[in-house]
Amino acid sequence: MFEAARIDGCGHVAIYGRIVVPLLEPALVTTAFLSFIWTWNDFFSQLIYLSSPEKLTVPLALRSCLDSPGESQWGEMVAMSIVTLVPVRVVFILSQRRTVSGMATSDLK
Repeated sequence: MFEAARIDGCGHVAIYGRIVVPLLEPALVTTAFLSFIWTWNDFFSQLIYLSSPEKLTVPLALRSCLDSPGESQWGEMVAMSIVTLVPVRVVFILSQRRTVSGMATSDLK
């Protein structure tokens, strides 16, 4: 592909912009999506750095609903779990089209 573009008269910038970036798009979208999920669900680093209950992240707030003697607030925990899944689902739906279309057409250009 690079040699064909060079024969067609493309320079380094045009090759990068027209060939390399479209081929990298599925990998970049997948990396961004996985990065978002890992950051969203991170538990231990927020547990170390956050001390105020008002600033808790969603996983820490979910854990705080679980009481050690067994008197857990199940209704609040289920509602918060559903709310936790909504942003991840939205990001997945938005990134799915680019990931799948990029994988399907990566060799056809």
